[in-house]
Amino acid sequence: MQVSVRRLALGPLAVSRSGHLMRPVVCLWSHRTRSLFSETGVWETAYKTDTRLRLEEWWQPRIMAQCRNDALEESSKKKKFYVLSMFPYPSGRLHMGHVRVYTISDTIGHFQRMRGHQVLNPMGWDAFGLPAENAAIERGLDPEEWTKSNIQSMREQLDSLGLCFNWDREVTTCLPDYYRWTQYLFVKLFEAGLAYQKEAMVNWDPVDQTVLADEQVDENGCSWRSGAPVEQKLLTQWFIKTTNYAKPLLDSLADLPEWYGVKAMQENWIGECTGCYFDFKLKVSGEETGETLSGYCSAPETVFGAAYVAILPSHRLLHGRSSVRSALEKAFQPGKDCLTEVTAKNLFTGLEVPLVISREEAFDGHLESVIGVPDCSEEDLSLARALNLRCTTVLTSDEDGKQTLINSDEFSGLTREQAFDAITQKASEQKVGGHLTSSKLRDWLISRQRYWGTPIPVVHCGSCGPVAVPEEQLPVTLPKMPSFKGKGASPLEAAHDWVNCRCPRCKGPARRETDTMDTFVDSAWYYLRYTDPHNPDRPFERHLADRWLPVDVYIGGKEHAVMHLYYARFLCHFCKDQGLVAHREPFWKLLVQGLIKGQTFKLADSGQYLKREEIDFTDKEPVVHGGGRVEVSWEKMSKSKHNGLDPQEVVQQYGVGTVRLYTLYAAPPEQDILWNVKTDALPGVLRWQCRLWNLVTKLRGARQLGDVPSPSLLKKKELAETKKIWESKNYTIQEVTSYFTEDFLFNAAISRLMGLTNTLTSATVKVVQHSEEFEEALAALVLMIAPMTPHLASELWAGLCQVQNPLGGLLQQGGNVLQQSWPTVDPEYLQVPDFVQLSVLINNKACGTVTVPQNVSKDCERVQQLIMESPFGQKLLGERSIKRAILSPRTALINFLIDE
Repeated sequence: MQVSVRRLALGPLAVSRSGHLMRPVVCLWSHRTRSLFSETGVWETAYKTDTRLRLEEWWQPRIMAQCRNDALEESSKKKKFYVLSMFPYPSGRLHMGHVRVYTISDTIGHFQRMRGHQVLNPMGWDAFGLPAENAAIERGLDPEEWTKSNIQSMREQLDSLGLCFNWDREVTTCLPDYYRWTQYLFVKLFEAGLAYQKEAMVNWDPVDQTVLADEQVDENGCSWRSGAPVEQKLLTQWFIKTTNYAKPLLDSLADLPEWYGVKAMQENWIGECTGCYFDFKLKVSGEETGETLSGYCSAPETVFGAAYVAILPSHRLLHGRSSVRSALEKAFQPGKDCLTEVTAKNLFTGLEVPLVISREEAFDGHLESVIGVPDCSEEDLSLARALNLRCTTVLTSDEDGKQTLINSDEFSGLTREQAFDAITQKASEQKVGGHLTSSKLRDWLISRQRYWGTPIPVVHCGSCGPVAVPEEQLPVTLPKMPSFKGKGASPLEAAHDWVNCRCPRCKGPARRETDTMDTFVDSAWYYLRYTDPHNPDRPFERHLADRWLPVDVYIGGKEHAVMHLYYARFLCHFCKDQGLVAHREPFWKLLVQGLIKGQTFKLADSGQYLKREEIDFTDKEPVVHGGGRVEVSWEKMSKSKHNGLDPQEVVQQYGVGTVRLYTLYAAPPEQDILWNVKTDALPGVLRWQCRLWNLVTKLRGARQLGDVPSPSLLKKKELAETKKIWESKNYTIQEVTSYFTEDFLFNAAISRLMGLTNTLTSATVKVVQHSEEFEEALAALVLMIAPMTPHLASELWAGLCQVQNPLGGLLQQGGNVLQQSWPTVDPEYLQVPDFVQLSVLINNKACGTVTVPQNVSKDCERVQQLIMESPFGQKLLGERSIKRAILSPRTALINFLIDE
């Protein structure tokens, strides 16, 4: 009888009047006329396109519902596993890169649940940023409504891929209930002296009309987003003193596992932390000016020997609103080292030294001010003598070359090594410098002159200076703006009612800060909010953050391997020092996935990108219709390059399971995928799914032949076949489990599963009908594909569980495939035998087997000796000249190469 059903599916996201994203609404989709085994109990013998579409429609809402139920089952008894994929910017459309990263995280999540872990696999939105504001400028749209609409669209697309995220933990960085706590963390940084404002020459994007961090400028001096040549501009900006954490961030990398080369990138970004900054107060003619300066000392232990502090001609003190600018300009002569009447008092040593304007255009790395110590630099000594400056000797050497400090107050008598530690520690305790950093690292510039970002929670008071907004007054919410110009100063300058306020400290008139934070601040802590996303009283409860951190595996693109990762690590270190979390490092394993690239066609002469339909492929070399040479390459998918793919179109054509398997099988995660459906892994993945279906069909058919299954009916040859199946099953479980847990080589795991598929496909009907080994191996195979293609595996499992006369208990447990335990290796397989049966090949041709002791089975010379001494070896090799014997390191096999 045909059963009429309707499918429940997740519909669009609803948005409440308060602006919060709500649970998806439920909509009904009518089902097709033909039905699945799961509906009717009638198994289709062939896996056709229509079958695939119907099983994905049937299982999609059931898988999603099961995931929601799993998320609600909190259990402190289970071991936790936190898998996190980098959250997307809500552009409105998924691309194939999104499909790849989220398929990987979903696969790992399913796998770890099957292993008995409580899994956290959350999703959210990095929702502030320039595109929303540019849309508001260009099309007159409200950036908030534009963003929410895009989130709704992308949420539907993610659901259509069958991705089981913990949607109950969803975070959206542009909502006040999130950015309230971004502001809270900023205030903590401000109170700790780590957030500060200063004039600085900054990178200015003339197209997007905003400041860029150094990291957001490419090697050609262009903006990472707009592509425009970057200009230099002097502005008062907000910075976070990440340089204070440079050394801890560098050192703690050693405690982390290998990160696919990313650790080296982080180390290179931070640099060698062998020097530090010391703070100075500037004077003119003996009078304090209120101006401060930090100078870098490459040998901190010698700081008592400082003869001067030097700045570059481009330094802010010479170009901004500094109170010492006129004194510096008076002394400045381009191309010369200029002694000025400005002096700098070192707040650590108490010593006063002159300020010098260097003739150099640049110092090492990104340094703008350096402390000159003649005792440890010939260059510093030469400059001090040229300017007739007083030099103080602070180092003395004994006969063995050991250096000791002199003329260094309480540190005199210490060795250089001892003084290095003592001076830097005391300076940092006194908060006047001393934090080890490199010459190439700068503080984090977070100011952006845009509207659509987290407001910086500071008010500027004429009496009190910059004052942080008290915690009870957070969040400082963005005001509604009627229109945007997008040019020059922050749009918030025009929100007069919002800008003008009262100082929280003296209650006098004040003005709000109108710059907003760089979006990297929002994403520097989202992994923490996921652990307690609905907390109205604090960013997160410590015990919940400590329960889930560190993230067990963090997945994302290599383009974020420097900036985002560095900032996220910095903020976690800071939170640890604030007592907010127990863990210093937020991420344990890092999985960096490559790009999915499409084929591009360009006119050789102009470089113009062409559409595929504009190309003539009839000859060996493609040309433009009508003539013109074409350059063919593989590049990151992009609409402008006409090589992009719409994931929804791909899913509609091939199915969710095929697309998931393809993205996992086409290449190891860290390598790029070159998308070419005619020649790449896609046909193989399609065939493999049909073969998996055929195996279940084969078992169901064999068990319906009439005879009750009885392993006792199997003869010697068939028993040998079942042993081979048993060994292949255990070997596959061992290998696939390792691939899933160690290196995340899903392509290798699928290859191994295909090998087990081959073994089972070649099984004789009698073995299929009467052996428990075939049944258990097929069950294990379906369980192992479940994390990667849950829709297909769910239907295969349903078909297996209704096999007539099952021999083992595995198929009688009940429940969906994703509720089953991950298969484990049989204990007998792990037992090391006393003897090993070794296959013998002669010139690559199998000639038989020999039995050798296990303890010598990996010793090629000993194995060759035993074979040559045996009757088998004497018969086949006794009169032959052996050129070489090759013992396989992986399998029990030795190959003799001989002269014919």
